[in-house]
Amino acid sequence: MTDTTSQFDEAAIGLETVEPSAWSGATWFAVVSMAATSFALVSAEFLPAGLLTPMARDLGISEGTAGQVVTATASVGAVTALLSNVLIGRLNRKAVLVGLSALAVGSNILASLATDFWLLLLGRAGLGIALSGFWALSVAVVARLVGANATGRGMAIVTLGVSLATIAAPSMGALISDWLGWRIAMAMTAGLAALAMLLQFLSLPTLPASTSNSLADVFRLTRRGGVQLGMLAILLLMTGHFAGSVYVRPFLEQVTLLETRSIALALLGFGIASVIGNVAGGRMADASIRIALAVTAVLMAFAALALVLWGAHIGAAFALVALWGLAFGMAPVVLPTNLSRAAPDALEAAGSLMVVSFQVAISIGAVLGGYIVDHHGAVGPLTLTALLAASTVALALLQPRG
Repeated sequence: MTDTTSQFDEAAIGLETVEPSAWSGATWFAVVSMAATSFALVSAEFLPAGLLTPMARDLGISEGTAGQVVTATASVGAVTALLSNVLIGRLNRKAVLVGLSALAVGSNILASLATDFWLLLLGRAGLGIALSGFWALSVAVVARLVGANATGRGMAIVTLGVSLATIAAPSMGALISDWLGWRIAMAMTAGLAALAMLLQFLSLPTLPASTSNSLADVFRLTRRGGVQLGMLAILLLMTGHFAGSVYVRPFLEQVTLLETRSIALALLGFGIASVIGNVAGGRMADASIRIALAVTAVLMAFAALALVLWGAHIGAAFALVALWGLAFGMAPVVLPTNLSRAAPDALEAAGSLMVVSFQVAISIGAVLGGYIVDHHGAVGPLTLTALLAASTVALALLQPRG
């Protein structure tokens, strides 16, 4: 492959805004490889939402316990994210990204072969390392690929992989698990990660480390008010989301009384709406991050509360799950943008704090949701989602205008 380092570095330090239509083929290929990686990793992360019931039955555990595979991924990811940009030091960022994809391949294979819950947790922990390392580097790497002034557009493409994963993972996972078993569904995510690794190897230019962070650098950022508000917004909204979303399938089974194919259709609607939310979130964040954050939180709060009130009606359930998907599609664009704007001079360190916040929120949400669903039924986690999302609306009002 031709070394395109100078081309990308010139774009990264250029002062003029470069529209996506003016990007070179090499730039597009590199950004698309990052989107493919986000799709592969997030598909594996979200897969349990569509496999929860058969996975719990096969391993002889409760649905609440099975939901803790999400906690394992997120808990390890939170610690890794805090240390990732410190541990990789001056390593070439391309080598790091390819290595993380290789780890995802191995972790997904282990999870698919697990004969007991603890082996499954070990595999998911490896996925957590790959996920957190990738997202901690994502904003800084995209800025180097497309230029600082086009980072938002580049990240919108990368996070599109997240939205597409919400379509493929829960809905297709539910169907494939019924046809071929949950293990085959999980093994397929290893293939996705292998394809992403190949694309990264072929498309990414060599990316020598431009900075070497210390833990002190990372923690120093937390003194900034904008960073604190950004982290708190992630913690509130994502804790609420993952407290409820992991248990949407049990809710649709127990409250709406849907069969597997109908559940897969509802989850497909969630995913399609999240793609729309991804685009809408990017545009709203460019116009006003304060309004974008408030709208995202309002939509999620309303969708979760309305499901609690009217989720027994099939039509309402389908519409509200889709509305939830719209809000979730906005979140991966709005929340990181909100945080990164408070630290444009330290994107890698800010990326670590962003991932830590997401993973801590996922861990807390899965634990709370698992406890509530085991003790209070499938409606309880959605109530918590509504409360935490509503509190994020109040936090959004504290954000600076713009």
